[in-house]
Amino acid sequence: MTDFQTFLAPAKINLFLHIVGVRADGYHLLQTVFRLIDHCDLIHLKVRQDGVIHRIYEANDPLSNTPPAQELCTRAATLLQNHTHCKLGVDIAVDKRIAMGAGLGGGSSDAATVLLALNRLWNLNLSRHELITLGLQLGADVPFFIYGQNAWAEGIGEQLSPISLADAYYVVLNPNIHVSTAQIFANKQLTKDAFTLKMSDFSAHENLSHESQNKLQFINALEKVVCDEYPAVLTSLNWLKQYGAAKMSGSGASVFLAVNSLEAANTILSNKPTNIDGFVAKGLNQHPLMHYAD
Repeated sequence: MTDFQTFLAPAKINLFLHIVGVRADGYHLLQTVFRLIDHCDLIHLKVRQDGVIHRIYEANDPLSNTPPAQELCTRAATLLQNHTHCKLGVDIAVDKRIAMGAGLGGGSSDAATVLLALNRLWNLNLSRHELITLGLQLGADVPFFIYGQNAWAEGIGEQLSPISLADAYYVVLNPNIHVSTAQIFANKQLTKDAFTLKMSDFSAHENLSHESQNKLQFINALEKVVCDEYPAVLTSLNWLKQYGAAKMSGSGASVFLAVNSLEAANTILSNKPTNIDGFVAKGLNQHPLMHYAD
């Protein structure tokens, strides 16, 4: 694309997810560990001098039918422009590689990348804290991607602390269905009062064998509800569990398994059922645009 600059928007997985309460406004309080992975959307941006924010859709863009008021990249650029009274605009195109409704944070990551990249392209020089505050207006996962490193998260996902994670490769499977996050959180069978955990407990848990990990409670609390309502997720999860302690990410539909080598990950992926999509990703220690905000 002529004169466009391209920026990476990485996916995330949730290494566990607990619901520990519900706020008065209906938002769920959670504890989770967010891990960045190197499976990315590509965000193409070209600065405009006329102040117009223009979303360009390619023929195969899955977001092409999304109303502009709901499309997260457009909303992110508009929010940043209004907040800073910036007179510049931008053309935005997205090469969508992260499946939608898959629990991988694709839309949130796209919005975060737009905020981070335009902070540089528009010469705004906003702090990371200010960008995180803006990002929270777009969605609970957006602050994590702006935060830019693997994190222990609490609150609605905006209270973030850095966490050190071992190198790992992940086999990620997606049964090609779109899980409604709102529907899952509204399910009356969802456990919403899990015990509060500590980051140190999780770090100790990660050093245990898979067999010992399975006996502890660092699970995805949404997993059972999703599997009950979406049998295809259960099928993917059960298939992957034959190789180890597989889990669901976020509110689904993706499931993942951590392995120690790229060779092992590729071998597992090569055996997957043909009706299930999948990929291998490496865990990242920081966001590709980490240095775009201080």
